[in-house]
Amino acid sequence: MAASVDSVETGRLPAPRPGPVPWVAMYHSVGDCSDDPYRITVTPERLGRQLAWLRRRGLRGVSVAELLAARARGEGRGLVGLTFDDGYTDFLTGALPLLRRFGCGATLFVLPGRLGGDNAWDPLGPRKPLLTADGIRRAAAEGVEIGSHGLTHVDLTRADDATLTAEVAESRARLTELTGAPVDGFCYPYGTVDARAVEAVRKAGYAYACAIDPGPLTGPHALPRAHVGQNDTAWRLHLKLRLHRLRRRPVEGV
Repeated sequence: MAASVDSVETGRLPAPRPGPVPWVAMYHSVGDCSDDPYRITVTPERLGRQLAWLRRRGLRGVSVAELLAARARGEGRGLVGLTFDDGYTDFLTGALPLLRRFGCGATLFVLPGRLGGDNAWDPLGPRKPLLTADGIRRAAAEGVEIGSHGLTHVDLTRADDATLTAEVAESRARLTELTGAPVDGFCYPYGTVDARAVEAVRKAGYAYACAIDPGPLTGPHALPRAHVGQNDTAWRLHLKLRLHRLRRRPVEGV
């Protein structure tokens, strides 16, 4: 459609419409899901079938940084983001071999304040060990993008100013030192986000941040994601992909 007369006369062109909503899948643990009250675990077998489903549809999983860079070049068609929250040790044994097998990339959001610890923030279910510094470096060496999930996995919408700064800015500084590489991505613990948290993440220098359903806050620092779990068969994934694109807001600037 041509620009309006007013736009031409004033020398201003309308801002381009944002493209289709990027599809970013949210995973957590990859291992035994027999005791999984929060539905955060998929078995390696299920993950393999889900990655095979992507391939059959002509889609390829990549890190969020690669997805956004490709979209900025107009080359994002056929790419979906794969994210793994919390930094469980089973990422190395359960997820990484399958990502290699299917030629996929991923973003791993870790907690530098809990290196070698466990998921103490979950009162129910089994204790799941978290990656050590060496484990994070190993993932990075395999081409996995490392992002911050905060220092210790606290709800940023309830954090005081000092805690918010530490969880956002200090976690980025620690991971940059640990990996020797820039840390561009952040992931809001629990998926909860408000304008104050978004501003803190932007101010800390992150290029993007992931949430779950940020509503009006949707943007490069509050990207929507779709939870993927053990029960997500090919048919359910198909529905989730369609619903995500229909229900999520367009992302300005992405």
